[in-house]
Amino acid sequence: MAGAFGFKGCQKIRGPQLRNLLEAKDFILFDCDGVLWHGEKAITGAVKVVNSLIRNGKNVVFVTNNCTRPRENYVHKFYRLGFTDVILEQIFSSSYCSALYLRDVVKVHGQVFVMGCDGLRRELQEAGIPCVEEADEPDATIYNCDLAPDVKAVLVGHDDKLTFLKLAKASCYLKDPDCLFLATDNDPWHPLSGGRILPGSGSLTAALEVASGRKATVIGKPSRFMFECISSQFRGVDPAQCLMIGDRLEVDMLFGFNCGLDTMLTLTGVSQIEDAQQYRNSEVTTNHNLVPDYVVDTIADFLPAFEELDEQSN
Repeated sequence: MAGAFGFKGCQKIRGPQLRNLLEAKDFILFDCDGVLWHGEKAITGAVKVVNSLIRNGKNVVFVTNNCTRPRENYVHKFYRLGFTDVILEQIFSSSYCSALYLRDVVKVHGQVFVMGCDGLRRELQEAGIPCVEEADEPDATIYNCDLAPDVKAVLVGHDDKLTFLKLAKASCYLKDPDCLFLATDNDPWHPLSGGRILPGSGSLTAALEVASGRKATVIGKPSRFMFECISSQFRGVDPAQCLMIGDRLEVDMLFGFNCGLDTMLTLTGVSQIEDAQQYRNSEVTTNHNLVPDYVVDTIADFLPAFEELDEQSN
């Protein structure tokens, strides 16, 4: 744990200390957006860091709450941006883990009503989970539309084509107490260029929670289930030997805390060190769970550590 290296929470780490930390960890978990890339541009140094970790024998996995694309599309993006050593089995998205939860944990028998994008639907369909088909007339309303008779779960994700009718239908399905209420993630918003923001899955989930009077089960970070998915597919996963690297305190750092992992905040995304320090100094005890063990300015801070390792091996 962090204390083994003599640091307190929220401590900036570089050079030999960072090298020692990497040597002590078997599994490195990365968030993607804001950590490895911004949109279609890789963050400087990220490609070399990820490829070097993999080639040095580290178990590298990617845990993302972005549910808008299936895993195979993520492989294409990784390759397109230069992460040529990444393979499908290393990618754990909230859409993929939602499919696993429905298929393997609750073993849903019946259809799933999806408030989400096509990428989420594709991930469910690849897992053999039937989804309600949207075939309403353009002028349909909740008063005259058809409702599927065998909906056993409602799953909320990012939906840029959300309509009031979708929200109303989902509320009707959730009147059945045996109908599961799931959310891919609870991210409230995502940053866009020019200071704009994009409402996240969490904002849609909140609307449905109010309308239905129920609380959703969240599958993605900071829920432990994503880590359970990793543990079920990789052998010998020890939380003490894992490092979670992300850019959001309320999502990535809390995920690491919930799973018993050391955590590292990179300052190329949403949260900044001032936010972490504010949580660290808070009188609210639960806020301390959001404080990272370590902080780096950027993932490129890893590069000198690899250069030292290369020198040692030569």
